[in-house]
Amino acid sequence: MITAVLLFLLGFVLLIKGGDWFVDGSVGIAHRFNLPEVLIGATIVSIGTTLPEVMVSAQAALQGNSGISYGNAIGSIICNTSLIAGLTIAVRPSDVNKASLRLPVIAFFGAAFIYSLIAYTSGQFARWQGILFLVIFAVYMFISAKNMKSGGDEPAEEENEKETTLLMEIGLLVIGAAAIAFGANLLVNNGTIIAEALGVPSSVIGLTMVALGTSLPELITAITSLMKGHGALSLGNVIGANLFNIVLVSGTAITISPFAVPAEKLISGMNSSLVIDIPVMLGVMGILCLPALFKGKLYRWQGILLLAIYTAFTLYQFIS
Repeated sequence: MITAVLLFLLGFVLLIKGGDWFVDGSVGIAHRFNLPEVLIGATIVSIGTTLPEVMVSAQAALQGNSGISYGNAIGSIICNTSLIAGLTIAVRPSDVNKASLRLPVIAFFGAAFIYSLIAYTSGQFARWQGILFLVIFAVYMFISAKNMKSGGDEPAEEENEKETTLLMEIGLLVIGAAAIAFGANLLVNNGTIIAEALGVPSSVIGLTMVALGTSLPELITAITSLMKGHGALSLGNVIGANLFNIVLVSGTAITISPFAVPAEKLISGMNSSLVIDIPVMLGVMGILCLPALFKGKLYRWQGILLLAIYTAFTLYQFIS
């Protein structure tokens, strides 16, 4: 028990320090190549913070546990958007770069439309569909890389050159991502041990420790970005991570082991996943993205509404 508590605390330290390094490296790269922070957040940062979801879903797919593979991706999108982005916007609403936001938002809703169409029409994900999602991921990264290249023609800021080198910034990014992933793993595993020792039911552990654990990197990145005054990086990270949850996390899991949409929970004889989970996923992303795309601004009411939806969604999971 004492060992678990010490490792739990070590996990927190790694998350906090890893988030600090991760954001510093990301912002340094963005400034060096004169790239919008939203674009960096929606690509490089999002890959790093989505690694826990990829690992959890891939392992679940290998074990034939389709419920975790499906729920991890959809649940993480809802958590990222309504809890993490909601908290970020409620604390510090800000202006956003509409042009930089356009690609990740269009890519997300395009992938989400394909995902939803498959879920509602056949209820079964085939291996070729998983490969299709992985191809969408590759195309998105290719287009993003071209955008970065075209945006990086101007010389880097002189002050930034003196303070750090590109190699140092990449090092901070990689080490920060590794620290966040390892810290999240320590926190989830040892938090589960502590909870079980205290007699907390396993269902509560699954809905809290494990579910929140895979979204901790996004949460830590959001909080660190806010503290450092880089809200755009946090927004880009959330949107990019949500896209990757569909095309990379689900794509990997489906390719490894095709599965059907889970139907353990029913509402009036209908699959709860189709009635609640997917509509909530699309709804919260609409609330987050539409004002930003059309107005170029984020409003405090969005954050408060998203947090209210997350609270209601979580309560529903407990009482249903």
